[in-house]
Amino acid sequence: MDLQQPHAGTSDPALTPGRRLGSVRARTNSLCAPLEIEDYVIQASDSVSPPKWHLAHTTWFFETFILLPFAPGYRVFDVAYAHLFNSYYETAGSFFPRAQRGLLSRPTVADVYSYRGHVDEALQTLLNNLPQRYAHDILARVELGIEHETQHQELLLMDVKYNFFINPLKPSYHNTRGAPSPILETVWQTYKGGIVEIGHDAVGFSFDNERPRHQTFLQDYRLAGRLVNNREYLDFINDNGYRRPELWLSDGWHTITGQHWQAPLYWQRDGSDWQQFTLSGMQPLNLPEPVAHLSYFEADAYARWAGKRLPTEAEWEHAAAGLPITGNFLESGAMHPQAARSSGLTQLYGDLWEWTQSAYSAYPGFRPLFGTLGEYNGKFMSGQMVLRGGCCVTAQEHMRASYRNFFRPADRWMFSGLRLAEDT
Repeated sequence: MDLQQPHAGTSDPALTPGRRLGSVRARTNSLCAPLEIEDYVIQASDSVSPPKWHLAHTTWFFETFILLPFAPGYRVFDVAYAHLFNSYYETAGSFFPRAQRGLLSRPTVADVYSYRGHVDEALQTLLNNLPQRYAHDILARVELGIEHETQHQELLLMDVKYNFFINPLKPSYHNTRGAPSPILETVWQTYKGGIVEIGHDAVGFSFDNERPRHQTFLQDYRLAGRLVNNREYLDFINDNGYRRPELWLSDGWHTITGQHWQAPLYWQRDGSDWQQFTLSGMQPLNLPEPVAHLSYFEADAYARWAGKRLPTEAEWEHAAAGLPITGNFLESGAMHPQAARSSGLTQLYGDLWEWTQSAYSAYPGFRPLFGTLGEYNGKFMSGQMVLRGGCCVTAQEHMRASYRNFFRPADRWMFSGLRLAEDT
């Protein structure tokens, strides 16, 4: 196995692997607690998955990559699940079409929770009787499985939001309200360029796409101190930003005209005003809040309209390195981006994933994980762009400066926004 040495550094270091595993698995269940039974099966588009599928797929991951190879006498819960809940691992066997996951009324939600319980019990038994010959490999895969499930907790909430949005009733997942906040002026931060190092430093867990740490060259640059907010983006809309082809990349223009985009996802006109759909249902557009659910194309067009640009991922990481990982994360309970509340560099972590102008590709010397787990990240290094910093439904313990998220440039159902950059 080519995984980092497992550790407990992404959460309470006093927790054993078994307790960390139990904590993360329990959090997934708690995030599903507000759902009605009918909500578990909904799939509103090809881009999202039903909550029931997330519950089962994360369980399949532990069963496939830990229990089957390492737990003597493990009894598979249901042989059909290997096909139903494999996501995209070609070398692990066949998988049910992603676009049809919402058609699976069976297994039932109760069946899936029984599956989770079955696998959880087997995992704890294995961890309590860890075979020393394979201890490193098992613990490394448990660590990866914990981080994988944490990723799916974020995806689950993003998917629930989209699934609820297409319902004319515009249901609420939970009830929170943002506090009133003034709109702060943008304060720019200047950074000296030169040869810098980015990438994971090999201390603690990382995904393979964050490695190896390497040198890169930066020109002097500046970053906006906060994310672009709703008021600023509304100015772009009112200046006919969605009707001016000179602002858009060619693929972006074809996307917005072909899909008739006139505003960010989840924005709806209410007479002369705007409303925004949130996990708390429809709300009046809060102008100080950062603009959310933008595609890369929209972020890039706004930056061009503003006479600026998007930062590179190296610039973002250089600015973030050494700063405390604090912000509006899942643990805050807001599950919605919040307005900037201080001047200077803020909102770097949490609130919204920040688009960069960097294509998602391999670092120099990149080596994917061995075997089937090598499909986790590396095979997606084509046609996607990098986002940084985490968002309001990312677990704080999951985040680090080197973390590289990636989506296709037309995607915008995730919690994504932008920070402006410029050359000095």
